[in-house]
Amino acid sequence: MDADPSVEVATFGAGCFWCVEAVFNELKGVRSVVSGYMGGPLKNPTYEQICTGQTGHAEVAQVTFDPEQIRFEELLEVFWKTHDPTTLNRQGNDKGTQYRSAVFYHSDQQRQLAETFKQKLRDAGVDVVTEITAADVFYPAEDYHQDFFAQNNGHPYCTFVVRPKVEKVREVFADKLRDEGRS
Repeated sequence: MDADPSVEVATFGAGCFWCVEAVFNELKGVRSVVSGYMGGPLKNPTYEQICTGQTGHAEVAQVTFDPEQIRFEELLEVFWKTHDPTTLNRQGNDKGTQYRSAVFYHSDQQRQLAETFKQKLRDAGVDVVTEITAADVFYPAEDYHQDFFAQNNGHPYCTFVVRPKVEKVREVFADKLRDEGRS
């Protein structure tokens, strides 16, 4: 399959990938968001293996976006404002290395932008622990994890954890939302 030259890819780890996927699916210019795993040496890991904390992978969302509609810098702003980048290997009650805060960059420009943004936060007194590292092999998560919030928005985790993040994006980033409504 040939790559589409009009799009770019960004990969973020910010806790449970259900949250990250739901947040980025709200944004205009985002063509797709796929939940998956990155950052560990095990090939083709499963969710059950990731949950042991022994594989080294993070739960991530891989975002394919149109940079003419939304810039990587804007994605970074959403990333840092929709999770806690100050807690090591934890987001809320989700604990373990698979929930670490991470930007897996796909180009030197993405690396530089992520490092600049992280430094601005540190200069503002925020003790950021976000990992900024080169993207490696992306393993899509199992089918039942894809579009989890959209398909299971009554699930307790979605109600109490994912929905508040989506609502925050809708409020704080109203100018960056898709034109069509989403539930």
